[in-house]
Amino acid sequence: MRLPLTPGVYIMKDAENKIIYIGKAKALKNRVSQYFGSQNTHTAKVRKMVENVRDFDYILCDSEFEALVLECSLIKQNKPKYNILLKDDKGYSYIKITPNPWGNISACFRRDDEKAEYLGPYTGNYSVTQAVEQAKEIFQLPTCNKVFPRDIKSQRPCLNFFLGRCSAPCAGKISERDYNESVNAAVAFLKGGSKTPIRAMQEEMEQAAEHLEFEKAAKLRDRIRAMQRIANRQKVVTSANRWQDVFALVRQGDKGCLAVLRFQEGLLCGTEHFIFDFTADMAETRQQLVISYYSLGRVVPPKILIDGEVSDPELLQRFLEETREKKVEIGVPQKGDGYRLVQMCLSNAAQKLGDYSGRKGTQTTVLDELAKALGLPRIPVYIESYDISHTAGADNVAGMVVFQDARPLKRAYRRFAIKGFDGQDDYGSMREVISRRLNRYMEEKDSGEGFGRLPDLILLDGGQGQVNAVKPVIDAFGLDIPVFGMVKDNKHRTRAIASGGEEIEIRDGRRVFTLVSSIQEEVHRFSITYHKEKHTKSSVATTLTRIPGIGEKKAKALLKSFGSLKKIREAGEDALCAVPGISKANAQQIRRFFAEGAQSLSKNT
Repeated sequence: MRLPLTPGVYIMKDAENKIIYIGKAKALKNRVSQYFGSQNTHTAKVRKMVENVRDFDYILCDSEFEALVLECSLIKQNKPKYNILLKDDKGYSYIKITPNPWGNISACFRRDDEKAEYLGPYTGNYSVTQAVEQAKEIFQLPTCNKVFPRDIKSQRPCLNFFLGRCSAPCAGKISERDYNESVNAAVAFLKGGSKTPIRAMQEEMEQAAEHLEFEKAAKLRDRIRAMQRIANRQKVVTSANRWQDVFALVRQGDKGCLAVLRFQEGLLCGTEHFIFDFTADMAETRQQLVISYYSLGRVVPPKILIDGEVSDPELLQRFLEETREKKVEIGVPQKGDGYRLVQMCLSNAAQKLGDYSGRKGTQTTVLDELAKALGLPRIPVYIESYDISHTAGADNVAGMVVFQDARPLKRAYRRFAIKGFDGQDDYGSMREVISRRLNRYMEEKDSGEGFGRLPDLILLDGGQGQVNAVKPVIDAFGLDIPVFGMVKDNKHRTRAIASGGEEIEIRDGRRVFTLVSSIQEEVHRFSITYHKEKHTKSSVATTLTRIPGIGEKKAKALLKSFGSLKKIREAGEDALCAVPGISKANAQQIRRFFAEGAQSLSKNT
């Protein structure tokens, strides 16, 4: 099918003619061709989708914006398997008020009690739950599941009573009249919102004191203090912009999490998060998610903050403004209060995705920070690091360590003995190691494990020279793996990361600095340990080749059988003869060599 270079929507179908993906494009031919080009640049999910495509259709549009609107409509109707689908399963929330005597208030999702009164519906469960909790704390209503009057005087008061958060009807600490009055006051508070004037309550408290109603005055005083305490608590998460939404996106492999913080009247009134499969890069996915979020029926606020760039800011702004029918400001803050809110939203997204995948939120956050520092398209969950070690070109080796989810994965560590040449050439050694590693990938990639898995990031112990040496090797395999060098200072401590002839300072990001330093220290330790082991064996082999009749091959056989020079020295003639290639004459020469050495040492002593 010949595609035009015009805006439109493309529709991909499987063997059963079922729609599996819908997308829009500024130029249909260019966009669709990308799916059927090199598969190395696609995620696993996109590769799987392309394998299942048996037919596709397209609809021409007059503009990219018209294509965007049509795409949203078609996705909503067909719910294709491979599109990012944000499921709006929140529903509506209510505040339930059971009737007096001994009524109570609670948050719920449905109206299922004809005798109860309901406030709502509300679109945000977070704000409803928070309001109910505040009302119960201020007016000292029980938060337990006890039923009154059945459970009155059923037990001693709990800790909430002693903290001044519950009037303890379960212990008979409050009369029915006073309890009902508290419930009514809580309902009035919920209906009036947090704007209920404290000044009016203060006046009522002063009047009660003038009339010597000290118990009533004390109760009002406690309620005023509770309201002030909650108001101060709310100020911890505030926004200078009274009405705005904050978005943050975190990626781990092919999974992502979008977190949303919603602010109204300057206070946090709701939070949401969505876990989904990645099918595009961060900028494009971020734009798709924001559009999908407001396509669910959410009200577009006058201001939106996002944690990073979107693929087409002008198109997104037009969509939001036409949806809101008013102007919308979109920002990617780099400092100030907006940046603080975005970072808080980002931490929430990292924590939710960490919970979903079994990782800790702090691990996800540091990997996300590393990805942003290096300009990576996704979080580097699987990191490989390499270092070369030798002594003046002798016993040249390399070590490979693996960090998965920001932690060492020791079962994936590998050691390489340099075979292509003798002497000192760190760049040549690194080229050989990476080439051998990628050849193993080509042989084992169907397994998806060990060498059959490609890293999300390669870190080399060295500067830009090492990166320049390795990049052509990776390109020759047709692979796209980010490669960076880890630069040390004159005290052998991590200082920066080398990329494209420049250095990226990482000391300002404490968590990223700690992670990269740990990787560099670990790969250095691993490679130098292997070198020392190999160098020791090499020295031992040199000692053995001084024995008449023992060449390099027989020396290696002896070391393989006994493991050390000491055990060879202590071995009897029969044990030596049991080694493949060692004759009785060889065994006698070995015994004589060590015996003469011992006698020589004794004479010198």
